[in-house]
Amino acid sequence: MARELRRPGTEGHALGSPIPRNWRGRPLISHQTVVNLISSTTMRAGLIVKAAIDTDHYETEIKVSDEQMASLRLTPQSFHGEWNYALKPRK
Repeated sequence: MARELRRPGTEGHALGSPIPRNWRGRPLISHQTVVNLISSTTMRAGLIVKAAIDTDHYETEIKVSDEQMASLRLTPQSFHGEWNYALKPRK
């Protein structure tokens, strides 16, 4: 299954506007506060947002070789292709 990072104007990007509106005037005093504010965000189109704190630990500073990067099927998007891209499954 391909994973796409969406361009502005699509549903994925549209969350950037309603979430900060929910935060207006509220102190972000904990991670749980932020998760609750994100979870209470809704969209006129009916999109429901769910959020949770991920307490898993992940390895950091993983080095990815040029060969490994070249093996990925990345397709840059027209808007800031260095950040926005589609990752397609390997053949």
